[in-house]
Amino acid sequence: MARDIRFSLIGLGNIGRNLLDIIVHRQEAIARDYDLRFLLVGAADSSGAAVDPAGLDMTAIRDLKLARRGVATLPGAGRAGMTALEMVHAVEADLLVDASPTNLQDGQPGLDCVRAALDAGQHVVMADKGPLVLAYDALTARARSAGRRLSFSGTVAGGLPTVNIGVRDLAGSGVERVEGIFNGTTNYILTRMETERIGYEEALKGAQEAGIAEADPTLDVDGWDAANKLVIIANSVLRRPTRLDDLTVEGIRGVTLDDLERARAEGKVIKLLALAKKRGDDYALSVGPIALPKDHPMARTGMWDMGVVYHTDYMGVISAVIEEKGPVPTSAAVLRDMIEVSAAP
Repeated sequence: MARDIRFSLIGLGNIGRNLLDIIVHRQEAIARDYDLRFLLVGAADSSGAAVDPAGLDMTAIRDLKLARRGVATLPGAGRAGMTALEMVHAVEADLLVDASPTNLQDGQPGLDCVRAALDAGQHVVMADKGPLVLAYDALTARARSAGRRLSFSGTVAGGLPTVNIGVRDLAGSGVERVEGIFNGTTNYILTRMETERIGYEEALKGAQEAGIAEADPTLDVDGWDAANKLVIIANSVLRRPTRLDDLTVEGIRGVTLDDLERARAEGKVIKLLALAKKRGDDYALSVGPIALPKDHPMARTGMWDMGVVYHTDYMGVISAVIEEKGPVPTSAAVLRDMIEVSAAP
């Protein structure tokens, strides 16, 4: 018989909503393959929260969000005005999922919720990058002290197991260099500029119309989203205590059609690359547009792709690419982490 895993969820945007949808559709397979059954006992969004120790109706919550209504309006379980942190304290759960919007100013509300969940003896799965970028060492130390798992494979390149490859699959080998295309928006823009010979502004407008770029695309096009992800890789894979101000960061606003033409004439393609290069016992960390040879794995990525290349001392060169056209693969990565931490002895 499947073991019940009670979880709470903060954040019911695209990632949280799609996570619930995947769990509903995959619940029988999860029970059969992993002997687990996920019960949502608490959920919070900007309207408040919903709580039910017997398990909330995940389909009903998904439908509320699709109708642009808050979870606090869920009949019988809604708690208008209840904060995410209050919800975490109110429920008895085995696991917290933080899918709240990334806040790089102070990491809230995710940071306090993650702390509270770990202190309550819960595992934590994160799609929210903010707490990891701002407080990676403190959170991982807190998780170790509590004997709990802190998993975040969906924070870097969506569904691509970038973190898992580096942390688990390269165990015992040294990483000499990491090259990553970690931001889908900029890869979409640069690929369209390259293949269609259109300027930056036109490509950006197309990305916004396609729902890929935000109305304010600053985090993406100025390189900061990719930089946040490189900070996570540096801390988790390279085991180098790293903050954003340790990186050199440049975005793609200054890339012109002339730049692309010059690169093409040299047999190269310009990509926004997150780069970690080993220098002695440390790493030089940067994000910026780089002209890559056309046979480089990251040069071959299409406009919907993200990817990573790990150069190692003993395992050679390992590359992986994902085609990701929306948030669903990130939600699936969150479920992957939920299964992994719940199935572990």
